[in-house]
Amino acid sequence: MIEVLVVDDDKRVAQINAAYVEKVPGFRVAGQAYSAAEALAVIERVPVDLVLLDHYLPDENGLALVRRLHRLGHHTDVIMVTAARDVATVRSAMRHGALQYLVKPFAFAALRAKLEAYAALRRALDEGGEAEQDQVDRIFGVLATAQTGPAELPKGHSPTTAEVVRQVLLSAEGPLSTQQIAERAGLSRQTAQRYLKLLERSGLVRLGLRYGETGRPEHRYTWAAGL
Repeated sequence: MIEVLVVDDDKRVAQINAAYVEKVPGFRVAGQAYSAAEALAVIERVPVDLVLLDHYLPDENGLALVRRLHRLGHHTDVIMVTAARDVATVRSAMRHGALQYLVKPFAFAALRAKLEAYAALRRALDEGGEAEQDQVDRIFGVLATAQTGPAELPKGHSPTTAEVVRQVLLSAEGPLSTQQIAERAGLSRQTAQRYLKLLERSGLVRLGLRYGETGRPEHRYTWAAGL
């Protein structure tokens, strides 16, 4: 399990983010903190792999805490989760080693995508040994490719429906046909097909063919993002 510390000055927001974390397989909340001092106390007391860190804290800002953690020898990974969206803060977060930056407000799907990409990064790094260039490129590219869907849906497409299709594919044990996806998502076959084509063009869905004894091959779909 990946142990996560959620740090936010707003207790309600921290609780929501912690609940989000617990919904992502492979992640567990190690604690919640509402100030930099509380965050440091948790990190010194229990194992923490990843910190979801707000920038605006009552005693010092999040980036100052990151610098202090480094000075103290704590190598906990950090994903900034904050309303701070000025370029100077984003640039400073990059320079101080934040792996990702998520701007508030956001939906659960956005945070889940960051966490899934982080888990993929850890798996790539855990392979150990010497890395060829293609593996180096894959390691550096894992977090950069984290996304929840097409950057901008065409007119007439609903992000909510796209997310429902995504959930169906993510929860499937193997490739699904259009009809299976439609039934599990509660959509018409035509609607499911329309979204599947969109997601496939975006590179988020993989299309395969299953050949039967007679007739045309059946289209089968799997979720490709993060693989």
